[in-house]
Amino acid sequence: MTRDEIQARITEILVESFELEASEIQPESTLYEELDLDSIDAIDIFVQLREVTGRRPDPEEARKVRTVQELIEFVEAEIAKGPEAEGEAGAPPDPRALFGKDDD
Repeated sequence: MTRDEIQARITEILVESFELEASEIQPESTLYEELDLDSIDAIDIFVQLREVTGRRPDPEEARKVRTVQELIEFVEAEIAKGPEAEGEAGAPPDPRALFGKDDD
């Protein structure tokens, strides 16, 4: 996914979920001050971006994001890490492991 595609997806999320105008959303726009989002909105954004990145965001890193540009860079970094493997935090467990048996 290119940077432009990531920016377009972020813009789409912000427009559809928070009724913002696309023209308001610039890379330098601050999420909390200029776009008037709050912490609950931020959680919603990261939940939706999980579909893009294939990963559950690292909460410590996510808290550092303040602008649209930083959000784009965050998504790029998450994509570069690759999707979460089964059994990693946030990924559903293997159902065979729940019952202690292997169907092979």
